[in-house]
Amino acid sequence: MTNETDRPKADLRKSLRSPLIIQKVHIDGERPAFFGYSKNISKSGMFIATTNPIQPGEQINLEFPLPVPLKGTVRCLCEVIWKRPHGTHLPFEPGMGMKFIDMPEDVSDQLDDWIKEQL
Repeated sequence: MTNETDRPKADLRKSLRSPLIIQKVHIDGERPAFFGYSKNISKSGMFIATTNPIQPGEQINLEFPLPVPLKGTVRCLCEVIWKRPHGTHLPFEPGMGMKFIDMPEDVSDQLDDWIKEQL
């Protein structure tokens, strides 16, 4: 039997079998542009692998598919919390940690439930 303190918290990031394609959303109505790949996700944020991470503190609108078996695509405002530039932290890949700012609560709950199922 597992003790509650032995179990990881649901908000811990979950590694994805298949990386999610992340697009940067242009507010002026232009088509979204490829931005990078998400390698892990939680209800509060994600890591995006990209060769050109942006500065911590910047906020951007992102669009991405929910991990399988969840369905749908979500758009939300995210803030860069930290970045890892190319070649500075080998063997880790370059990218940035993003915090969800306005993730819809129902989507956040779906992600949280999905992560709990994976543990």
